[in-house]
Amino acid sequence: MNKLLFILSNNQLLAATSGTTTDSTGSEIIAPATKQLNAIQRWWQNIDWEAIVGLVIQKAMMLFFLIVLFTILLKVADFLVDHSHQSYQKSGRVNENRVRTIHTLLRNVVHYTLGFFFVYAILSTLGVPVGSLLAGAGIAGLAIGLGAQGFMNDIITGFFIIVEQQIDVGDYVVLQNLAIEGRVINVGIRTLELRSLNGTVHFIPNRNITTISNNSRSDMQVIVDVRILPAEGLERIREVIEAVNQQLTESNQEKITTPPTVFGLVDIGGGNYVIRSTFYAVNGTQATLKEEFLASSIDALTAAGFTIPTTPVTGLSA
Repeated sequence: MNKLLFILSNNQLLAATSGTTTDSTGSEIIAPATKQLNAIQRWWQNIDWEAIVGLVIQKAMMLFFLIVLFTILLKVADFLVDHSHQSYQKSGRVNENRVRTIHTLLRNVVHYTLGFFFVYAILSTLGVPVGSLLAGAGIAGLAIGLGAQGFMNDIITGFFIIVEQQIDVGDYVVLQNLAIEGRVINVGIRTLELRSLNGTVHFIPNRNITTISNNSRSDMQVIVDVRILPAEGLERIREVIEAVNQQLTESNQEKITTPPTVFGLVDIGGGNYVIRSTFYAVNGTQATLKEEFLASSIDALTAAGFTIPTTPVTGLSA
């Protein structure tokens, strides 16, 4: 009997101990969760919703005001640029291609400038530290700028080529440092496009242009050399060539600005001689006039019984 009572007492003691352990473990789990829940409740209750709503409304109104303001500024700037462009077009004092290029350039400058200040104003309104961003952008911009020096040189050089009216579309130019010549088909802010006589189109970065020889800005000199045999009589040959020059001058008065002059006998080397005539013609007509004068002179001398040498010229002297 005593042994049975001892076993029952031990079982009750173990049950009591187990219940105590379970209660203490549950309390240890619930207590932190309760504290976190209370902290979230206090944080939620401490939020000033009226201030937040007021701040959101204020920022939204500021953003709306900035959008309206910069839209108006953009419209006004575009109107002024377009009005200036139309005024220059009506005046007819400048090349159409130059006016169009400058117009596009000014519009881009205005748009980029207003766009920069618009983004700056929006970031400042939203509370973004613009100063820190600009400092970081300055470092990145320095690295990009070092790699884009050629691009910037192209733009700067192209801008001055356009503004200073150095060349126009249709001009025949020679780029001395590049040994390239041709007719200008496009003057861009970054590149220049030339078409050579054989049809090749050259795209030249503006930074590579150092010396431009423009053959289209004034009257061009035409030199006509007719090969002869001096022994056949210089005076008679001269009379025939002068007659041809006078006849062609009368039929090309709108192209020839100064009458032809027979320079005289010129030694071109290797025992070869020419009678040289010179005159000035309207730019762009010099090649056809030279060909016409040369062919007519040769025909007239041949008809008069003079010999036109055909031996190769091995030397040349001015």
